Amino acid sequence: MTTVSTRLVRLLNMVPYFQANPSVSYAKAAADLGVNRKQLEQDLNQLWMCGLPGYTPGDLIDFEFVGDTIKVTFSAGMDKPLRLTSPEATGILVALRALAEIPGVLDPAAARSAIAKIEAAAGTVIDDDVQAAEDEPAPAESDVAASVRAAVRDKRALAIEYYSASRDALSRRIVDPIRVVLVGGQSYLEGWCREAEGVRLFRFDRIVDVELLDEAAAAPQPATEAPPNTALFDADPSLPSATLRVGPRAAWMLEYFPVRVLRELPDGYFEAAMTFAAQEWMTRLILGFGADVQVLAPESLVHSVREAAAAGLAAYAYLDD
Repeated sequence: MTTVSTRLVRLLNMVPYFQANPSVSYAKAAADLGVNRKQLEQDLNQLWMCGLPGYTPGDLIDFEFVGDTIKVTFSAGMDKPLRLTSPEATGILVALRALAEIPGVLDPAAARSAIAKIEAAAGTVIDDDVQAAEDEPAPAESDVAASVRAAVRDKRALAIEYYSASRDALSRRIVDPIRVVLVGGQSYLEGWCREAEGVRLFRFDRIVDVELLDEAAAAPQPATEAPPNTALFDADPSLPSATLRVGPRAAWMLEYFPVRVLRELPDGYFEAAMTFAAQEWMTRLILGFGADVQVLAPESLVHSVREAAAAGLAAYAYLDD
């Protein structure tokens, strides 16, 4: 995420830079822009494909390359360096502050530095309490979060110790990182699990230990090119939803089924929401958990489970007779 946003800002400012420095050399431009020559050439090739609606050759940003120098011949209107409006700066600051608190997404120190620079550039006025908070040192990043973020950035394989609620046990897995994704305020490592031979999501707070391996990540190309798969967490608003009280022994269902945790309760219990398409199917599922899962709502499902349980007990009573 940081690499993409940094490059975008650089691209937006490159045309004004070349206009202010006509016929600048590759070496000086690369040094001024903080990149190597290869990256500079990639940026120029990218800009060459950008321009005004219509996007015919005459509408695209154009350069003239003479010897080892670069000159803008058509700016497509990108004549001024990027400037944020106050609402834009405020939106970015709010997002950065939120992301800085989520493990594995951003380097907290880099996020605080970016916040300070945006505030200075935009002239954002903040009250004393917020200023005092910004002056505090960036929160320490856990070794796990830092290592996972480094593995994603450098495309290196990982060995992780992961706590699985479904087995209430730790397992060691070799993972080829793909990306970090955010789901419901939680950060997950999306990666190719070599043990399962498939893409899996690993919640950061359940990664107990991590080791960066001395080998490149080798996730299959279809997995790396596919968008993040968060279907497990997506609820169809047209479907009914059940509110459940889940006991410790049934906590594995929070990973296995499309369940959204609403709140943690004392003694290892959870209150969770789960969508379902057919009440009969949901009734059978709940009965299979026995006393470890209790239906709180809707009342129609509570009644269905109660009736099915009574019918089952009656059948056993008949057999005893």
